Amino acid sequence: MLNRLEMMRIFCVAAEATSFKEAAARLGVSPQAVTRAVKELELIVGEPLFYRNTRQMRITDYGEQLAHRARDTVADIDALFKRGSKEPTADMAGSVRITAPTVIGRRFLLPVLSKIAAEYPHINLDLRLSDTIADVIEEQIDIGIRVGFLRDSSFVARAIAKTYFLAVASPELIARVGRPAGIQALLDLPTIALVDKNSGRRWPWYFADSQQFTPRATAFVTDDAEIELGLVLNGIGFGQLADWLAIPHIRGGRLVRVLEAHTPPPWDLYVYRPRRGPVPARIRMVYDRIASAFSAPEIFLAQS
Repeated sequence: MLNRLEMMRIFCVAAEATSFKEAAARLGVSPQAVTRAVKELELIVGEPLFYRNTRQMRITDYGEQLAHRARDTVADIDALFKRGSKEPTADMAGSVRITAPTVIGRRFLLPVLSKIAAEYPHINLDLRLSDTIADVIEEQIDIGIRVGFLRDSSFVARAIAKTYFLAVASPELIARVGRPAGIQALLDLPTIALVDKNSGRRWPWYFADSQQFTPRATAFVTDDAEIELGLVLNGIGFGQLADWLAIPHIRGGRLVRVLEAHTPPPWDLYVYRPRRGPVPARIRMVYDRIASAFSAPEIFLAQS
């Protein structure tokens, strides 16, 4: 049987991890050892500490309270036996898994994470790009970025920027077919449709006063936002693009805005993390760095 301090130390690491396997890897022990320590601690305190099934685990409310009380105590005891070690603390070493939409990840998030990786070589950053909504439990996500509505109460979320959707076209296309006089005029003009990878349906175009337009007689259909941008730049059709994709090309004269009077209200861009137990310092640091970087308008204006 483990002594109670070691048992509590294992529990505190498990409380911060996404799985017993991850906790075991951080501690340098087997997953069975973590499971055994948690079971023994549950017998001692007389309360379940985790909800567990074959697919996921989640800390209980009592487990969160116990981890919160125990974490500083265990750290203080461990500190008594350290002699000015230069090794990174456990909280600032280990993995941080991040998910983001593909374009945002490639164009804007990658430079932020590259700086963090250079400053904190003991943190293993794991970036997963996808235009579908992530299952944060199944995929063991620590931090996510999402544009649009985020009402899940199991997330700690922060709105960090606004995203406007702009109707645009190339100057060459406008010279050839003219500007749309109104939203319904788009029915007679070539448009680019973007497919929502979550539903498999075409994204509607959003306009002011809750008006929508769904491209039907399209010149091109794609499920990739950067392909959509390229098609609009090449004069294939009108498109509705996020401002952080369109504005550099508008300023460079490669795109022209249309239907400006019908621009819809902006959507929020969020950084979020699951609401699960104590949060390791490395995850808090990466979360805060992403939030700070994306709150600065120049992160989007610097792209071309």
